[in-house]
Amino acid sequence: MSTGRNEPAPARRTRQRSAVKDGLDRCEGFVSAQELHDRLRRDGQSVGLTTVYRALQALGEGGEVDSLVTDDGETVYRRCSPEHHHHLVCRSCGRTIEIAGPAVETWAHAVASENGFTDISHTLELFGQCGSCTSA
Repeated sequence: MSTGRNEPAPARRTRQRSAVKDGLDRCEGFVSAQELHDRLRRDGQSVGLTTVYRALQALGEGGEVDSLVTDDGETVYRRCSPEHHHHLVCRSCGRTIEIAGPAVETWAHAVASENGFTDISHTLELFGQCGSCTSA
C-alpha cells in the first residue's frame, strides 16, 4: 500500500555497505567519510572513498545514519537509533550522546502552530566538553 510519499527504495545489501555500517558501529562519535575510509582501509577492507560516500548517503536517506556539519564545514556521520533524538557532542574528543528533548519538541510544535506551519522537522546538536575532557 502506498503512502503517497516518495520513500527511498530499500538499500542494496553489499559487502562494502556492510563494512561501512560495521565501521560506524565501532566509532563512539561522529566521523568524516575520509576518517571512516581510513579506518576501514587500516582494518583491511578494500572499500573506495567514493563507495564510502555513497553508502553514507544511502544509509542517511534510509534513516540509519545521522549527519551534521562541523564548524569548519565538514559533514560527519554516526549510526544512530531510529527514534527522533538530538545530540550532545564533545568538541574535544567527539564523544556523542543521544538525548531526548521533550521541552524542545513541545516548543517546536507550539512555534510552528502559532505561525500556521505543519509537518515540521528540526535538528538540534549541543556542543560542549565532556567530563573526561574537562578534567584532563
